[in-house]
Amino acid sequence: MVNRKLEVYKDPETVAQAAAQRTLLAILDGLSECDSDTAAKPVRNRYDVALTGGSDILRALTYMASNPLVDAIDWNRVHFWWGDDRFVAATDEDRSSWQARERFLNKLVADGRLPKSNIHEMAADTRTPEQVAAASDTENDELLAKAAADYENNLRNELGDKPTMDLLILGMGPDGHFASLFPGHDGIKVTDPARLAVGVSHSPKMPPLRISMTAPMLARTRRTWMLTCGAGKADATAHVFAQANNPNYPSSFATGTEEFVWFTTPDAVAKL
Repeated sequence: MVNRKLEVYKDPETVAQAAAQRTLLAILDGLSECDSDTAAKPVRNRYDVALTGGSDILRALTYMASNPLVDAIDWNRVHFWWGDDRFVAATDEDRSSWQARERFLNKLVADGRLPKSNIHEMAADTRTPEQVAAASDTENDELLAKAAADYENNLRNELGDKPTMDLLILGMGPDGHFASLFPGHDGIKVTDPARLAVGVSHSPKMPPLRISMTAPMLARTRRTWMLTCGAGKADATAHVFAQANNPNYPSSFATGTEEFVWFTTPDAVAKL
């Protein structure tokens, strides 16, 4: 675990603007490192970014779309993943991947910059609303387990036996959850590093069915950024900073192997 770096901005809009700018710069710098053939850092031909949902991250994606740095990036070499997503229909507005497409990724694809194959979404629910309403817990759990296993296979097929993200952008809920790893639920209890993704049912936050990368998979990321704004996050932030790896506040498991930056606002850190 690297030391957490706290960066406090005046308001959520400034957090989003800073995160947008630094995300694009991180991708540019990362692709430059990929081009540097050194013994310490062998050549890699790609840069892998994992996104999650939440208002803070969506604001940042909106700012990215209009940033001129977009033109400087070779998007053919950038791949997008999700730290978690809602297991709903592919075009449901609750899906984090749909939201990211609407705000940023679709334009990159439409402009011929980003190949569709570089967008690695988690599985969507293909059932009708009537079938979803009538489904048993057993049926849901089986579908979620398959979706999680499919995402694990996608990760390994693309990135090898120990897949690693170059950049992970997270948010935190008022209860301290991150991705779809919630306090009191089994997902945060997964510690096996070979487990990369897990199905989540009965989520305390709607919608109830989700898929999430596991805490060990998320922790392998080289650079991790947490975007957390607002007074409603102050209690959870204080607990997360007080104790690492506390399952009562899952965001305390978040870290990075090279960098961990916490982007926040004064009201969110008022209780530190």
